[in-house]
Amino acid sequence: MPPKILVISGPTASGKTALAVELALRHNGEVVSADSMQIYRRMDIGTAKPTREEMRGVPHHMLDVADPAEDFSVARYVDMAAACVDDILARGRLPIVAGGTGLYIDSLLSGRTFAAFEPDSSLRGELEERFDRVGGEAMLEELSKVDPASAQRLHPNDKKRIVRALEVYHTTGKTITEHNEETKAIPPRYDALTITLAFRQRPDMWARIDRRVDVMMEQGLVAEVESLLASGVPEKCTAMQAIGYKEMAAALRGDGDTARAAEEIKLRSRQYAKRQLTWFGRNDRARQILWDSQPDFAAACHASTVSMEEFGLV
Repeated sequence: MPPKILVISGPTASGKTALAVELALRHNGEVVSADSMQIYRRMDIGTAKPTREEMRGVPHHMLDVADPAEDFSVARYVDMAAACVDDILARGRLPIVAGGTGLYIDSLLSGRTFAAFEPDSSLRGELEERFDRVGGEAMLEELSKVDPASAQRLHPNDKKRIVRALEVYHTTGKTITEHNEETKAIPPRYDALTITLAFRQRPDMWARIDRRVDVMMEQGLVAEVESLLASGVPEKCTAMQAIGYKEMAAALRGDGDTARAAEEIKLRSRQYAKRQLTWFGRNDRARQILWDSQPDFAAACHASTVSMEEFGLV
């Protein structure tokens, strides 16, 4: 049987880290972050990375593990996060995976494997150069001859995935569709009790998101983005496409209206929260905790502990 762990999921600003810390303190746990942007060093304010005070002495893993200019993949996350979870289990403690990046969580739990990938490979460079030269329609036509299933799903403008699918085929002799089907047959790596946080009323969630952005601005989000750009972090790299950084960088490059950028960040964050709710809502095994206007962490801790006892985690 796969080892049992706890997962705290939910949309942005729903209180995942705070609940994870409370449960870790009560049940001898350590937190493994599942946030695709908190992995980056020097990106603290805009990612709402927990501070030392917020961690309250609880060990946190998978924070500050990559440079903002790096190309960080879900495969790399799974390799690193699984090593953290296994180490926590080996020391007799409870791993608590907490975060809002659904793909990271699902991939970690499933034991999914990924085709070999070198971001700077000569093949990848050749495929990208050819895409730029002949265009997406021609590359999609090329893909359709070896992997029609993938080609049917992709848009001609989706350079990253078209190149990736061709790279997998030329590297492994298998289509990415075949590879994904094979990995579905792998038994899950962990048996997870998932607790998903949300608000009963959407306006309460929107208000919490808006307040979080206001706090980010008060804490110095503008200066953080300025510092990243001044240090040479490329504006087009993956890390700088994160909500908060992309909008602020554009404002700094343009008319300098950071207040308007903050309003756009609020909008983009609300849109992202909707997508997260849809993603996490697909897990019909998850135990849901619904907040009223404000989170009640004492009640949530009690309900979570009851679920953990029923699941055999404590």
